[in-house]
Amino acid sequence: MSDASNDSHGGGRKGARTTSRLAAVQALYQIEFRGEDPATTIDEFRRYRLKPGLGGPDWAAADPEFFKSIVEGAWARKPEIDGLISPALAKNWTLQRIDPVLRAALRAGVFEILARADIPARTTIGEYVELAYAFDAGAEAGFLNGVLDRIARERRPSEMA
Repeated sequence: MSDASNDSHGGGRKGARTTSRLAAVQALYQIEFRGEDPATTIDEFRRYRLKPGLGGPDWAAADPEFFKSIVEGAWARKPEIDGLISPALAKNWTLQRIDPVLRAALRAGVFEILARADIPARTTIGEYVELAYAFDAGAEAGFLNGVLDRIARERRPSEMA
């Protein structure tokens, strides 16, 4: 069984990893917005939020370890990740100009592309595009797709050929 087996498939029940990604985006947003310590935010989410139904009635409980790995990894590698995102943006756009939730989703997605070779890059991209819709960011879903795709093609070219 693939490590991606807990991701969402089609329009059915959302898997534990999908829920973990949703929570990770929320946590990364919270860390940046409130200036919180990542460990404090991770602890809060583990205690109160990583339950079934986080994203809706069809969402499974999050995988706490997968959630933690995304949040810790994305935050620890934020300078590197931001350095990859910035050149992928349109001219005259800066990372700070991007909606903060979308910025958090980009950071989480890029972290997975960089650090989780066990998860196909296309799965990662599809999951974060789907989450963009869950955050009511339909117009930005294409933007998110384009940036993650560009970075995946640079970092995992054999997979994206």
